[in-house]
Amino acid sequence: MSHFAVIAPPFTSHFRALEALAAPLLARGHRVTFVHQADARALLREPRLGFEAVGAASHPPGSLARIVARAARPGGPLGLRRVIADLAAGTDMLCREAPARLQALGVDALIADQMEAAGGLIAEHLGLPWVSVACALPVNREPRLPLPVMPWGYAQTPFQLQLNDSSSRVYDHLMAPHARVIEAHAAAFGLPARRALHECLSPYAQISQTVSAFDFPRAALPGHFHALGPLRPPSHHEPALELPGLDARPLVFASLGTLQGGRLGLFRRIARACRDLELQLLLAHCGALDASAERLLERDGATWVTDFAPQRAALARADIAVTHAGLNTVMDALLAGTPMLTLPIAFDQPGVAARVVHHGAGLRLLPALASRRALRQGLQRLLAEPAYAARAAALGEAVHHAGGAVRAAQIIEAVAASGSPVERSPAHVD
Repeated sequence: MSHFAVIAPPFTSHFRALEALAAPLLARGHRVTFVHQADARALLREPRLGFEAVGAASHPPGSLARIVARAARPGGPLGLRRVIADLAAGTDMLCREAPARLQALGVDALIADQMEAAGGLIAEHLGLPWVSVACALPVNREPRLPLPVMPWGYAQTPFQLQLNDSSSRVYDHLMAPHARVIEAHAAAFGLPARRALHECLSPYAQISQTVSAFDFPRAALPGHFHALGPLRPPSHHEPALELPGLDARPLVFASLGTLQGGRLGLFRRIARACRDLELQLLLAHCGALDASAERLLERDGATWVTDFAPQRAALARADIAVTHAGLNTVMDALLAGTPMLTLPIAFDQPGVAARVVHHGAGLRLLPALASRRALRQGLQRLLAEPAYAARAAALGEAVHHAGGAVRAAQIIEAVAASGSPVERSPAHVD
């Protein structure tokens, strides 16, 4: 049996996906150990997973909450610089401290989140096989695809190609502090020069939570790229959906994810828009609001307000999902055939929302422009035009057959066993 280490950003959505991926590996008798700062241990729920704390000096207990808070609400340019500095500091800490720990643990292979460059750098430095996992949109670059953080669509004209190129240059300039860390550790490890996330991906296997049918058209994915859909535990692991008083009126499920769940003002506008249309609303704030805020939302029109809801069951029952366009929620909504009103806020959410719109599975509103009236109009359109639900359901079929965590675990096992690239099968050609 093999011992796998997992290196990923210390955010709930990433740890949840990788924890689900680890489950079938554990079931087959392998060991799986997550490696990060001490606070990240609390993100894990599976008791069979190992955890190795690093960074006690630079990332002491109690420091993760500030990192997460800055990521959730970076504010203006100064705040964005702080978020990038946090990202760079995390990569630096892992590159400095994780290699010796991994050698002491006797790790056989790495599972590296695409959004943490340290995973690929360390694996290559130690001569270990590794698999890159895109828990968010893939960072693999192509000229016709905007970066995941950009809100526009697939480039089909010279102007659009230039827009992609110019925006990539601006992005790389902003990310320079992180690039310097990647460059420095690549040099220290004796590796070829590199400066960006997309230059730190595995040559053995790359796994994505997207499916090809949902992404923009791609022409340059490597043969070892596997679009397997959402990495989730079996649905029977979720608690049952309980909605006392549920009636025949359309149901809206609204969630802004674990990082953005504290946006009370936006939630209030959603609740009021649903009340205007006499819709039932289940609102999940992911533990970011207190009891007084919950009561306020109920007065505004929310039928049920909770911290966490069984998301897959809620989406299966809902007629519309109102979402921040986090990839996890969007994949679950497609699997349920539920059309979406997307409100992208940060990270890759603009890119995910652009794909939802591109494929006709929903609509998009900028949160700053999502007035009560605009939200009401969006909800009305999704209810009145069944083509949105039909398109979401069609994409959901691709998600259903993609392979998910079980197939991902098989690929990871094969990489560890052979030390060679695992090519996607003809049935999964992108």
